[in-house]
Amino acid sequence: MTTINIPEQHQINRTVQKDRVLVVDDEASMRQVLEIVLGNDGYEVHTASDVAEARDLLQSHYYDCVVTDLRMNDQRDAGLVLLNWIQENMPTTPAIMMTAYGSVETAIEAMKRGASDYIMKPWKNDEVRILVRRAIEQRAIVRENVALRKDQAQRGQLENIIGKSKPILEVCEMIRRVAGLSSTVAIHGASGTGKELVARGIHQLSPRADKPFVAINCGAFPENLLESELFGHKKGSFTGAVDNKEGLFVVANGGSLFLDEVGEMPPSLQVKLLRVLDDGIVLPVGGTTGIQVDVRIISATNRDLERMAQEGNFREDLYYRLNVIPIRVPALCERADDIPLLARHFIERHAAKMGREALTISKEAEQALARFNWPGNVRELENVIERAVALCRESQIEPSDLPPNIQNYVADPMKPMESLPDDGMDLENYIADLEISIIKQALARCKYSQKNAAKLLGLSPRSLRYRLQKYNLET
Repeated sequence: MTTINIPEQHQINRTVQKDRVLVVDDEASMRQVLEIVLGNDGYEVHTASDVAEARDLLQSHYYDCVVTDLRMNDQRDAGLVLLNWIQENMPTTPAIMMTAYGSVETAIEAMKRGASDYIMKPWKNDEVRILVRRAIEQRAIVRENVALRKDQAQRGQLENIIGKSKPILEVCEMIRRVAGLSSTVAIHGASGTGKELVARGIHQLSPRADKPFVAINCGAFPENLLESELFGHKKGSFTGAVDNKEGLFVVANGGSLFLDEVGEMPPSLQVKLLRVLDDGIVLPVGGTTGIQVDVRIISATNRDLERMAQEGNFREDLYYRLNVIPIRVPALCERADDIPLLARHFIERHAAKMGREALTISKEAEQALARFNWPGNVRELENVIERAVALCRESQIEPSDLPPNIQNYVADPMKPMESLPDDGMDLENYIADLEISIIKQALARCKYSQKNAAKLLGLSPRSLRYRLQKYNLET
C-alpha cells in the first residue's frame, strides 16, 4: 500500500497568503491608525473614505473582513447602507461596525442586518485585533463548510493511492514533484482509474493544503447551471436566481479547483475559464465587475483533448493552458500487481461499512480478479468487491461470490499445460480462450483503440476485426 508522503528532502517552504481587510472611514487619521494596527498583525489592509469607494474595492478585490464606520461625512447611516450592500452581494464576507455616535440600539440594529460584530469609539487596539481575527476565523469556517459539502458530495471511494506497481509509483512520484508548483495540471486516464484521487494528492501536498479543495464534474451540469456553479451569479440574472451566489472559484480561493471531465465543458464557458487562467478574474453571471481570485486549476478528462483541439471541438489555447503538466493515470490492467492489494483494501472497507467481521479472500477468487481485464478500472473492482462482501455467507470470499463473467477467469487460459489430460481436450476452445484473453488485455491497454491494439499484437487491423467479430468482442 502506498500512501503519499513527502520525504524530508521534498519538503516545501510554504508561504501563507495574507488575509485582506478593508477599512472604511471618512477620517484619514482613523484609517491610518487601523492600517498600522492591523498591518502589524500581518493583514493586507486597504482603505476607503466613503461607501462608493468601498463598493468599488469590494467589486474588484477579494476581502476577508470589512471594518466600517457607521457615520461618514453627512450620512448618518452610511455604515448600514454599506452593510446592506455587502449582505446582498457577498454575504459570507464579515463586516464589523464602528461608531462613536450610536447607542446600543444602533449596534443591535447593525447585528440584525448581518454585522458580525461592533465596536464603540474610542476603542483599544487589542479590541480591534480580537474582533477582526474572530470575524475572519468565523468566515473561514463558513466557506470551508461550503467547500466540505461540495467535497463530500463528490468524494470518490478511495482514501489513499494504493499500489506497489511501477506505473502507480511513477504517478506518486509525479504528484510529489508537481505539488509545490503553481502550474496547472491535467490528469489523463480512463474512467474509474482514480483521477480525482491524484488531484487530491496534489492539493494535500501543496502549499494550499490548508485551503479548500473543491471538485466539480463539468459533464454533470447543463451549460447555464455549470456557469453559475463555477462563476457565481447576481440576483435576478436569470429565472430562479433569487439571491446572489458565490461561484466555486470564489469558494476555492487560495486553494485548488478540480475540473473533472473538462472535455465536456461548452465552448462559451471555455472562453470564461481561459480568462480566469489568464488574469485570475472571475465574472459572475449578470455581473459587470470581476472578482480577483487565486486558485490552482487541476483538470481531468478521459477524452483526447489534443485531438478535440485539432478538430475544433475544444479551444486549442485553453488546451495548452490546462495541459502545462500532464499526468497519466494507468488503467488497472496496466497495474495488475496492485489488484490483490486493492481487493483486500476494499474488502476491509466494505466489511466495516456493513458491520461484518473481517473477511478474507480465497486464492482462487484473488487469481480470478487478477486475470480479469477490468474495463471499468478501479471503480469497477470496488463495485465487484462490495457485491462480494454483501453476498458472501462465510468468512471467506470465494469465486462463487464474484460475478459470472469474472468467475470464468478462475481457470488461467494463459498457463501452459504441463501434460495432455488423459481424457483429451477441446483444442479449439482452449486456443479461443487464449486469444480472447490476450485480445481483451490489448484492447484495455490501448484504451479500446483497435488500431493501436492491432499494432500491439502484431496483427493488421483487418485481422483484429475478424477476431473481434468471431469472438463477439466488438467495442
